[in-house]
Amino acid sequence: MEQRRGRISDRIKQRSLDLLGYEISQVELRLMPYILNVMMNDQRIDPRKINHEERGILSKWRKAGYLAGGMSLMEVTKEFWDILCEIAFLGYVDIDY
Repeated sequence: MEQRRGRISDRIKQRSLDLLGYEISQVELRLMPYILNVMMNDQRIDPRKINHEERGILSKWRKAGYLAGGMSLMEVTKEFWDILCEIAFLGYVDIDY
């Protein structure tokens, strides 16, 4: 059994297509646990911990209506929270047999 942590799998591609309407990138997958952590703690993104590409992903999520606010006091919808949890579970917890 190899737990392909943080790597895009066919299941992640399909599930992101089902939930978000597109296949997520590797960078997007790896940003999701950070956003979950941010939201469970102080709702503030540390600008030193994200790069230009990740800022673009956050902008895309804002435009889609999943996020509100800026780097501080970020808010997420319940729908997006559930999506983040499901995809992060597939990418970091579930063992792909």
